[in-house]
Amino acid sequence: MFQKEKQEFVKAALRAYTRGIQTGNGGNISVRVAGRDLMVVKPSGISLVDCSEENLVTTDFDGNLVEGDLKPTREILLHGVLYKNLSSVGGIVHCHSPWSIAWSYTRTDVPLITWHAQSKIGARIATLLFESPKVTEKEIPEVLDLFRKDPKTSAFLLLGHGTVALGKDVLEAEHMAELVEETAQIAWLTQIGKGLNFIKG
Repeated sequence: MFQKEKQEFVKAALRAYTRGIQTGNGGNISVRVAGRDLMVVKPSGISLVDCSEENLVTTDFDGNLVEGDLKPTREILLHGVLYKNLSSVGGIVHCHSPWSIAWSYTRTDVPLITWHAQSKIGARIATLLFESPKVTEKEIPEVLDLFRKDPKTSAFLLLGHGTVALGKDVLEAEHMAELVEETAQIAWLTQIGKGLNFIKG
């Protein structure tokens, strides 16, 4: 079942791993099942590079298992809530990308420092200061408030926990995660350059 969604998932997962925005068995990805309140998600403890159509799991938006026999990602709550509230979102990528995690400790938005980021992202990349290893029920209102304030929001950071990127499909979400990581890297390098007086202003 859900072969199309699983194929898209595997393609995005492989790209995220090979691009280095998620190593090991961390991070999580999901794909909305078209026309149904279901999502294909990464099993807990499985590396993105090892995801296959055979080991992915399908759940409803409340995290109840519909297909598969592995435990879903522990961020199942976050994925489900975003799909419930954002009908235009078809894919979500959460990755522990290093430059983005480093930037999250500044406790500020990622600056849209390049023309490319300004044109492709177009909305603030907020850093949410949650002191927990996963997004919990009490933190969900703050997540949803980002989208109420700016419906164009396509990504945000979690303190010490990386990027959450969204798209109309999972490949668009993965590309957004890459762009956020690139933007965070350039922002850091710019700050380093200013500190070394290589960059003025």
